[in-house]
Amino acid sequence: MPAARIAESHVEEHTLAWLRDLGYTTLFGPDIAPGEPKAERETWQDTILRHRLAAAIAKLNPDIPADAREAALRKILHPDSPSLIGNNRAFHKMLVDGVDVEYKRKDGTIRGDQVRLADFSSPEKNDWLAVNQFTVIENHHNRRPDIVLFLNGLPVVVIELKNPADEKATIET
Repeated sequence: MPAARIAESHVEEHTLAWLRDLGYTTLFGPDIAPGEPKAERETWQDTILRHRLAAAIAKLNPDIPADAREAALRKILHPDSPSLIGNNRAFHKMLVDGVDVEYKRKDGTIRGDQVRLADFSSPEKNDWLAVNQFTVIENHHNRRPDIVLFLNGLPVVVIELKNPADEKATIET
């Protein structure tokens, strides 16, 4: 009896179904690409889903003034280190500890606070999204991972799937 044919697309669909069962919303990357009616990015270089992140920040930090929440969003969208490693470390700290902000209270005093980017104590309060075929184009390099997992609009996991029946499959193909 011949072995069943398994296509990489089948693996992708099964993975997406499993993620839906875990509570993820799933979307097809081309549907939310720049220029599309349901676009969630302005450019092909954008990897953060800005509106989802802004909505999560507002939901998770209702007691922090809007201008301070916007300042936190800018810090995430525009890292200040010229080093990729430095930016990754800074991002990790902001994700885990919150983004440091200052704002003026009604009484005129300045207050420091942290804007939370995720709710780690109640994970169900976060926006969990899986996007398949999420294309990123930067410096004329086109990258399209099979699935990207987003936490509140932040890409946190990239999944590259391979056909399990293909003995010649490599990380490059």
